[in-house]
Amino acid sequence: MYLCKKTMSLDIPHFELPFFTNLLILLVTARFFGEVFERFKQPAMIGEIIAGVIVGPSLLNLVHRTEEIIVISELGIFLLVILAGLEIDIDDILKSLKGKNIIISICAFFIPLLSGFAIAHLFGLDLMTTVFIGLCVSITALPVSIRILMDLGMINSAVGQKIISVAIFDDVLALTILGVLLNVNGTDMTVATIAKAASISLLKLFVFISVLGTSYYIIKRLINKGDYIESSLDKLLSFFKGKEPLFAIFFAFVLLFSTVTEALGFHFIIGAFFASMLISESLIGKQNLKNIEATTSSLAMGFLAPIFFAGIGLEFNISSITNIGLLISVILVSYFSKIIGGYLGGTFAGLNSKIAMVMGIGLNARGIMELVIANIAYKAGLINNEVFSILVIMGVLTTLTTPLMLKRSFRRLKANAS
Repeated sequence: MYLCKKTMSLDIPHFELPFFTNLLILLVTARFFGEVFERFKQPAMIGEIIAGVIVGPSLLNLVHRTEEIIVISELGIFLLVILAGLEIDIDDILKSLKGKNIIISICAFFIPLLSGFAIAHLFGLDLMTTVFIGLCVSITALPVSIRILMDLGMINSAVGQKIISVAIFDDVLALTILGVLLNVNGTDMTVATIAKAASISLLKLFVFISVLGTSYYIIKRLINKGDYIESSLDKLLSFFKGKEPLFAIFFAFVLLFSTVTEALGFHFIIGAFFASMLISESLIGKQNLKNIEATTSSLAMGFLAPIFFAGIGLEFNISSITNIGLLISVILVSYFSKIIGGYLGGTFAGLNSKIAMVMGIGLNARGIMELVIANIAYKAGLINNEVFSILVIMGVLTTLTTPLMLKRSFRRLKANAS
């Protein structure tokens, strides 16, 4: 059955296609354009976003972001964050955050954050929009950074691990601030209210860190017992008659952490990310981890993630951008503040200038995490469609150009080392 309704951006009637027809159009176009971009050695997510723009209200006006598509997009976010967590060894990250390395994380977050604040303030935007522009400028797309470093074969290098650890720190800090903003949304926004919300959020963060730390300690103790968990898990799996019990057990564990973070008032992706980081080869065995990664990747990259990125394209509306000055300013400040922040942080931490520059460039991609935060803010009514569309363009451009810039930087670094 076809429903006639009006779009929010265009005051003309359109026919709402059935849900599965919308899903079919989105998936096919997203996979097609994603494949095209992959062949040109660019992230598939860019092509998938463009697919959403083409079939959405901005151009063809065929598909619209319905509640059902939003639910599938949320699942896509969930699996993308899990895949990112599975790629990371939490011990390596803890090592790389020790000592002066924390300076890199602080500079790479707060310099872009304050720069984003300043630009938004200069254009006379309201307080909440100003904060969110700063937040989206300061973020680093952890999954995109991992993918770029993997493609360049630098994921396990010293610089690569530092980039990942800084990205994790910045993303967690950004998501914590997001939790505070969502808590104060709809209040009287006085200093006392904000201070109270911030205090409650910090207390909740402490509780979550305590839960995470306790879980990490228990897991480390179990790992020290040898292959106890792996052998126990294999026995448990052999007992079940149903298919894919390992996948179900793994996701029950991840969902437990996600439930805890949501109960504490944070976004579910924080719990999903850290839960997946706790699962390692030394805990459950190489084959079990490989099976989990393969199943998760197939479901995420083959179906849910393309729908999520195409859904971002559905919300994007180029006609809503009337403030070209703001668009150009946000893009410029996104590039310069993040690269400078990473460079200065690396220099203060004792890295030589060339490695520090690689750090700054490696942290520049926004992509997934920035789009997730912008999407949450837009859905909560904290930013309007124009600001959302500007942030989408910024995320796309920084993600497109970072692989090229980082590849050249690593090439120069290797040339100077030889």
